[in-house]
Amino acid sequence: MSKKGFIGLLLLLIAFGAMAKNKSPKREMRAVWVATVANIDWPSKTGLSVDEQKKEMITLLDQHKKNGMNTIVFQIRPATDAFYQSLYEPWSQWLSGEQGIAPDPFYDPLKFVIEECHKRAMELHAWMNPYRAVFLYENAKTDPEHITNQHPDWFLKYGKHKYFNPGLPETRAYVSKIVGDVVRRYDVDAIHFDDYFYPYKIAGKPFPDSLSFVQNGGDFYPDRIDDWRRDNVNQVIRQINDTIKSIKPWMPFGISPFGVWRNKDMDKSGSRTKAGQTNYDDLYADVLLWLKNDWIDYVTPQIYWHIGKKVANYRILAKWWRKNSFGKPCYIGHGAYRLDSASKSKAWQSTDQIIRQIKMNRRLNGLNGSMFFCSKNFTENRLGINEALQTEVYQIPALNLENSNYQKARLEAVELQIKEDALTWNAVEGAIYYVVYQSSGKSFKNDKVFCITTSLELEMPIQGKMMFYLVKSVDRGHFESAASNWIKAGK
Repeated sequence: MSKKGFIGLLLLLIAFGAMAKNKSPKREMRAVWVATVANIDWPSKTGLSVDEQKKEMITLLDQHKKNGMNTIVFQIRPATDAFYQSLYEPWSQWLSGEQGIAPDPFYDPLKFVIEECHKRAMELHAWMNPYRAVFLYENAKTDPEHITNQHPDWFLKYGKHKYFNPGLPETRAYVSKIVGDVVRRYDVDAIHFDDYFYPYKIAGKPFPDSLSFVQNGGDFYPDRIDDWRRDNVNQVIRQINDTIKSIKPWMPFGISPFGVWRNKDMDKSGSRTKAGQTNYDDLYADVLLWLKNDWIDYVTPQIYWHIGKKVANYRILAKWWRKNSFGKPCYIGHGAYRLDSASKSKAWQSTDQIIRQIKMNRRLNGLNGSMFFCSKNFTENRLGINEALQTEVYQIPALNLENSNYQKARLEAVELQIKEDALTWNAVEGAIYYVVYQSSGKSFKNDKVFCITTSLELEMPIQGKMMFYLVKSVDRGHFESAASNWIKAGK
């Protein structure tokens, strides 16, 4: 997310791969965030009935699926509260309007969204904030069981919000426990953190952790507080990754950092930018170390600026992150929220900027797709962004990137048949969805992804000429089975 401080529910829609000439890419990340502070995206306001909440979510998912997205990243822990039935934290205030109040009649939003995503052959990445504890604490009414009331000594006030003290071993253990609980009890496809580690700095106001530094600084004390802060974040990232992998070794852990790691004037390895704050120097997030040490499995830098921006040029940063992702999938974040016909920057007065960025990603080997902030912009169809995506860059469904951590035997091939006006095939044990390929000839040279579905049949499309179809079963790691038999259909 941007430093404006959006929190809440997040939908991140993802697709993966490289584009061949005159052919839409088969594997490419396509993503949309849904943020909930002040109920920006979902639910649209507090106090909606359960039926209204579900209806809104289904509408969102259907629109994103239509736009060509294949993954939802859903914010489930905006401020040490929960959009799921947590064993440790109270229900989020952004559902009912009051923290600690469960949906009535009861349902579990996370479980519901997982099921709805999987019905659509979409991944669900669970987005969690590690350190934010209370949003706008002066006016906030926290549940008596909220962790800030149980262990007030674990928290620090900075600006308008309360944060876990990153320098305490107890906070690292607690956050890791929360993540582990979700991984263990829910069928999520990944865990996702954004850019909120140490908070963005407030001019003239130091972060109030000097006492903790004295008590817990170790060899960093007394003159290396910045290194100590980075080490605190390093430790929680490593511990969370270890927790995830100890439960589900295949599950990815991804980070969406602020778009600039370091400026080149601070580090020769940095980017040719002049960002006012950076991951390394201000948020104490050494993202490159996490990538290098395999503590995270993918990175989605938030390059929410336009191509040609002087202090932070999208083109320069996209190339920099491509070169510094240490072989991990790199999905670029796009600032869809900036689209505005009245924008002071001409670049954001039409959807052309977003389309240009996507096409640039595809030309740069080593970039694996796109992420967009936030979902509201697609609900509003800002400047016609939905039609722009559907007609200019996302005409063909995209397959998810294969997960190398997922090790299973290859699935069996399906048997494809044509019955009346539908293609049908048998269920395959272990398959989570099926990919239907279409070709103008009985050859893989001309094939393209026609449909990605969880169904076992597909109504035959009306074709003006003879076409060929085959189906592959796909497992949890997005590895495809061998091809089915070809079916010829059409005139």
